Amino acid sequence: MSLKIVVLAKQVPDTRNVGPDAMTPEGTINRAALPAVFNPEDLNALEQALRLKDQFPGSTISVVTMGLPKSAEVIREALYRGADEGFVVTDRPLGGADTLATSYTLAQAIKKIGDFDIILGGRQAIDGDTAQVGPQIAEKLGLTQVTYAEEILSLDEAARKVVIKRHIDGGVETVEAPLPLVVTVNGSAAPCRPRNAKRLMKYKNATVKAERPADAPAPAKAYLDIAQWGAADIDADPAQIGKAGSPTNVKAVVNIVFKAKESKSMTGSDEDIENLIVEMLNDKLIG
Repeated sequence: MSLKIVVLAKQVPDTRNVGPDAMTPEGTINRAALPAVFNPEDLNALEQALRLKDQFPGSTISVVTMGLPKSAEVIREALYRGADEGFVVTDRPLGGADTLATSYTLAQAIKKIGDFDIILGGRQAIDGDTAQVGPQIAEKLGLTQVTYAEEILSLDEAARKVVIKRHIDGGVETVEAPLPLVVTVNGSAAPCRPRNAKRLMKYKNATVKAERPADAPAPAKAYLDIAQWGAADIDADPAQIGKAGSPTNVKAVVNIVFKAKESKSMTGSDEDIENLIVEMLNDKLIG
């Protein structure tokens, strides 16, 4: 038995260091002002895909990302860890997309890939925190979806069913869903395995066309040529991509730091503890 697995990955700005230049005048994120990282929860999703590949020999993992040509870096990172191929969807008209336009573009790319059994992605990206793209892709492809996944417990390829543990508010839920389906994975899921040294040496020079000099030929080794698709390659409707297909706009991005208005120091003495309990009872914090 083997599976055809698609993993959705995104290169995101490191939002832990948001400064005054984080936004462009047009209301989009100034990605040049922030270092780029592999979206953390997409790494959790990749690990679940790799575990399926380990369990079902012969399975393949295709990684899809949308962004600037430099987002090919997340493809390389996925290849280092065990993915088989990658696709970078990059084109100027795709810029400024919100979740609706992004999910449409990725759904079109998945349709171009064609055959698949399961699509995995992170619950949300740290540059938006909306958790909307995965469910929107499922809707556009007409697929079942399982969100907030923490672990794929079992997969019966013959019965075309998968059992998944979800970590939700209030506890843990175990669900069964039919294949094919879309699964979004929580950050509480198992972390992704590290790079494999042999695979790093094999794929470190893998590039998309836009990363190479204009007159440079394609790499002699086919596995070093990461597929690059534009809007036309995935038959995208110009009205549904980029800014044109985005009904929402970001007005501002700010870094909020919570500070206590007052603080109190205390020892571990019986008197200090008793005073604290009395104060909390008076403030009705406990009772």
